[in-house]
Amino acid sequence: MRPQAVLFDCDGVIVDSEGPTFDLLIADLAAHGLRLTRQQLETDYIGGTIEIIAGKIRAAGTALPETWVQDFHQRMYALLAQGTPLVSGILTVFDALDAVGIPYAVGSNGTARKMEISLGQHGLIPRFRAVLSGQAIGRPKPDPAIYLQAARACGADPARCVVIEDSPSGAGAALAAGIPCLGYAGHGPDTPPARQLAALGVPLFARMDDLPGLLGL
Repeated sequence: MRPQAVLFDCDGVIVDSEGPTFDLLIADLAAHGLRLTRQQLETDYIGGTIEIIAGKIRAAGTALPETWVQDFHQRMYALLAQGTPLVSGILTVFDALDAVGIPYAVGSNGTARKMEISLGQHGLIPRFRAVLSGQAIGRPKPDPAIYLQAARACGADPARCVVIEDSPSGAGAALAAGIPCLGYAGHGPDTPPARQLAALGVPLFARMDDLPGLLGL
Protein backbone atom coordinates (compact mmCIF):
# COMPACT_ATOMS: atom_id res chain seq x y z
CA MET A 1 0.00 0.00 0.00
CA ARG A 2 1.33 3.43 -0.89
CA PRO A 3 1.99 5.70 2.09
CA GLN A 4 -0.02 8.85 2.66
CA ALA A 5 3.23 10.75 3.21
CA VAL A 6 6.96 10.11 3.40
CA LEU A 7 9.04 11.69 6.17
CA PHE A 8 12.78 12.02 5.63
CA ASP A 9 15.72 12.54 7.91
CA CYS A 10 18.13 15.06 6.41
CA ASP A 11 21.81 14.32 7.02
CA GLY A 12 22.88 11.08 5.38
CA VAL A 13 19.48 10.57 3.77
CA ILE A 14 18.92 13.68 1.63
CA VAL A 15 22.32 15.36 1.81
CA ASP A 16 25.62 13.52 2.04
CA SER A 17 26.85 15.66 4.91
CA GLU A 18 27.80 13.18 7.61
CA GLY A 19 31.26 12.31 6.26
CA PRO A 20 32.56 15.89 6.12
CA THR A 21 30.90 16.75 9.43
CA PHE A 22 32.42 13.72 11.16
CA ASP A 23 35.86 14.53 9.73
CA LEU A 24 35.54 18.05 11.10
CA LEU A 25 34.40 16.72 14.48
CA ILE A 26 37.25 14.20 14.68
CA ALA A 27 39.83 16.91 13.99
CA ASP A 28 38.19 19.36 16.38
CA LEU A 29 38.04 16.88 19.27
CA ALA A 30 41.60 15.75 18.65
CA ALA A 31 42.68 19.36 19.15
CA HIS A 32 41.06 19.14 22.59
CA GLY A 33 42.87 15.91 23.44
CA LEU A 34 40.19 13.36 22.54
CA ARG A 35 41.01 11.02 19.69
CA LEU A 36 38.04 9.15 18.25
CA THR A 37 37.77 6.99 15.16
CA ARG A 38 35.03 7.28 12.57
CA GLN A 39 33.68 3.94 13.79
CA GLN A 40 33.48 5.20 17.37
CA LEU A 41 31.58 8.28 16.24
CA GLU A 42 29.17 6.22 14.15
CA THR A 43 28.61 3.79 17.01
CA ASP A 44 28.11 6.28 19.82
CA TYR A 45 27.12 9.63 18.36
CA ILE A 46 25.35 9.38 14.98
CA GLY A 47 21.93 10.98 14.99
CA GLY A 48 22.60 13.06 18.09
CA THR A 49 22.67 16.83 18.34
CA ILE A 50 25.96 18.67 18.82
CA GLU A 51 24.73 19.56 22.33
CA ILE A 52 24.17 15.88 23.15
CA ILE A 53 27.59 14.97 21.74
CA ALA A 54 29.23 17.69 23.85
CA GLY A 55 27.44 16.44 26.96
CA LYS A 56 28.63 12.87 26.41
CA ILE A 57 32.20 13.99 25.76
CA ARG A 58 32.32 16.17 28.86
CA ALA A 59 30.77 13.40 30.96
CA ALA A 60 33.57 11.09 29.78
CA GLY A 61 36.14 13.53 31.13
CA THR A 62 37.21 15.69 28.18
CA ALA A 63 37.14 19.42 28.87
CA LEU A 64 35.56 21.54 26.14
CA PRO A 65 35.33 25.35 26.13
CA GLU A 66 32.04 26.80 27.32
CA THR A 67 31.35 28.13 23.83
CA TRP A 68 32.37 24.92 22.03
CA VAL A 69 28.88 24.03 20.78
CA GLN A 70 28.27 27.46 19.25
CA ASP A 71 31.80 27.62 17.84
CA PHE A 72 31.55 24.15 16.29
CA HIS A 73 28.20 25.01 14.71
CA GLN A 74 29.77 28.02 12.99
CA ARG A 75 32.68 25.93 11.68
CA MET A 76 30.24 23.27 10.46
CA TYR A 77 28.01 25.83 8.71
CA ALA A 78 31.02 27.28 6.92
CA LEU A 79 32.10 23.81 5.79
CA LEU A 80 28.64 22.84 4.50
CA ALA A 81 28.24 26.16 2.71
CA GLN A 82 31.27 25.30 0.57
CA GLY A 83 29.16 22.56 -1.03
CA THR A 84 27.13 19.67 0.34
CA PRO A 85 26.35 16.93 -2.19
CA LEU A 86 22.98 15.25 -2.40
CA VAL A 87 22.63 11.55 -1.68
CA SER A 88 22.67 9.80 -5.04
CA GLY A 89 19.17 9.07 -6.29
CA ILE A 90 17.25 11.27 -3.84
CA LEU A 91 15.92 13.62 -6.52
CA THR A 92 14.49 10.61 -8.36
CA VAL A 93 12.63 9.73 -5.16
CA PHE A 94 11.19 13.23 -4.81
CA ASP A 95 10.17 13.28 -8.48
CA ALA A 96 8.41 9.91 -8.08
CA LEU A 97 6.51 11.18 -5.02
CA ASP A 98 5.51 14.36 -6.84
CA ALA A 99 4.29 12.35 -9.82
CA VAL A 100 1.71 10.53 -7.69
CA GLY A 101 0.88 13.44 -5.39
CA ILE A 102 2.33 12.03 -2.16
CA PRO A 103 3.55 14.82 0.16
CA TYR A 104 6.84 14.63 2.00
CA ALA A 105 8.59 16.45 4.81
CA VAL A 106 11.91 16.60 6.65
CA GLY A 107 12.50 15.89 10.33
CA SER A 108 16.10 16.34 11.49
CA ASN A 109 18.03 16.70 14.71
CA GLY A 110 20.14 19.32 12.93
CA THR A 111 19.52 23.01 13.45
CA ALA A 112 17.24 24.99 11.18
CA ARG A 113 20.27 26.97 9.99
CA LYS A 114 22.09 23.79 9.03
CA MET A 115 19.19 22.71 6.84
CA GLU A 116 18.85 26.18 5.33
CA ILE A 117 22.45 25.76 4.16
CA SER A 118 22.51 22.11 3.11
CA LEU A 119 19.04 21.92 1.55
CA GLY A 120 18.85 25.55 0.47
CA GLN A 121 21.92 25.37 -1.76
CA HIS A 122 20.04 22.81 -3.87
CA GLY A 123 16.77 24.77 -3.92
CA LEU A 124 14.96 21.92 -2.17
CA ILE A 125 13.19 23.61 0.72
CA PRO A 126 10.06 24.62 -1.26
CA ARG A 127 9.50 20.97 -2.23
CA PHE A 128 8.75 19.90 1.36
CA ARG A 129 5.52 20.37 3.28
CA ALA A 130 7.67 21.09 6.33
CA VAL A 131 11.34 21.22 7.28
CA LEU A 132 11.48 20.57 11.02
CA SER A 133 14.36 20.72 13.49
CA GLY A 134 14.19 18.67 16.68
CA GLN A 135 16.35 21.30 18.32
CA ALA A 136 14.02 24.11 17.28
CA ILE A 137 10.97 22.38 18.73
CA GLY A 138 12.92 21.39 21.85
CA ARG A 139 12.33 17.65 21.46
CA PRO A 140 15.11 16.02 19.43
CA LYS A 141 15.01 12.40 18.37
CA PRO A 142 14.53 9.76 19.71
CA ASP A 143 11.54 11.76 20.95
CA PRO A 144 8.72 11.02 18.47
CA ALA A 145 7.40 14.59 18.39
CA ILE A 146 9.23 15.67 15.25
CA TYR A 147 7.79 12.89 13.09
CA LEU A 148 4.31 13.28 14.52
CA GLN A 149 4.49 16.99 13.68
CA ALA A 150 5.82 16.19 10.19
CA ALA A 151 2.92 13.81 9.58
CA ARG A 152 0.46 16.52 10.64
CA ALA A 153 2.11 18.99 8.28
CA CYS A 154 1.46 16.52 5.45
CA GLY A 155 -2.16 16.01 6.54
CA ALA A 156 -1.46 12.30 7.01
CA ASP A 157 -2.21 9.59 9.56
CA PRO A 158 1.14 8.74 11.18
CA ALA A 159 0.43 5.02 10.94
CA ARG A 160 0.10 5.40 7.16
CA CYS A 161 3.32 7.34 6.68
CA VAL A 162 6.83 5.98 6.16
CA VAL A 163 9.98 7.41 7.72
CA ILE A 164 13.33 7.14 5.94
CA GLU A 165 16.21 7.13 8.42
CA ASP A 166 19.88 6.23 8.70
CA SER A 167 20.38 6.38 12.47
CA PRO A 168 19.04 4.36 15.40
CA SER A 169 17.92 7.50 17.26
CA GLY A 170 15.85 8.57 14.25
CA ALA A 171 14.41 5.11 13.73
CA GLY A 172 13.57 5.01 17.43
CA ALA A 173 11.65 8.27 17.04
CA ALA A 174 9.68 6.84 14.11
CA LEU A 175 8.85 3.61 15.93
CA ALA A 176 7.84 5.50 19.08
CA ALA A 177 5.48 7.56 16.90
CA GLY A 178 3.94 4.39 15.48
CA ILE A 179 5.29 5.13 12.00
CA PRO A 180 6.83 2.40 9.82
CA CYS A 181 10.50 3.02 9.09
CA LEU A 182 12.91 2.05 6.34
CA GLY A 183 16.62 2.25 7.01
CA TYR A 184 18.94 3.71 4.40
CA ALA A 185 22.28 1.88 4.56
CA GLY A 186 24.10 3.53 1.69
CA HIS A 187 27.50 2.44 3.00
CA GLY A 188 26.48 -1.19 3.39
CA PRO A 189 24.84 -3.34 6.07
CA ASP A 190 27.99 -3.77 8.19
CA THR A 191 28.42 -0.18 9.39
CA PRO A 192 27.58 0.52 13.05
CA PRO A 193 24.42 2.54 12.22
CA ALA A 194 23.14 -0.14 9.82
CA ARG A 195 23.68 -2.87 12.40
CA GLN A 196 21.87 -0.78 15.01
CA LEU A 197 18.96 -0.18 12.64
CA ALA A 198 18.72 -3.89 11.90
CA ALA A 199 18.74 -4.64 15.63
CA LEU A 200 15.61 -2.46 15.92
CA GLY A 201 13.92 -4.59 13.25
CA VAL A 202 14.08 -1.81 10.64
CA PRO A 203 14.27 -3.12 7.04
CA LEU A 204 17.38 -1.85 5.26
CA PHE A 205 17.95 -0.74 1.68
CA ALA A 206 21.24 0.30 0.12
CA ARG A 207 20.30 2.29 -3.01
CA MET A 208 18.06 5.35 -3.00
CA ASP A 209 17.04 4.40 -6.54
CA ASP A 210 15.28 1.38 -5.01
CA LEU A 211 13.12 3.44 -2.67
CA PRO A 212 10.27 4.27 -5.09
CA GLY A 213 9.69 0.57 -5.62
CA LEU A 214 9.77 -0.11 -1.89
CA LEU A 215 7.12 2.58 -1.43
CA GLY A 216 4.89 1.04 -4.09
CA LEU A 217 5.25 3.96 -6.50
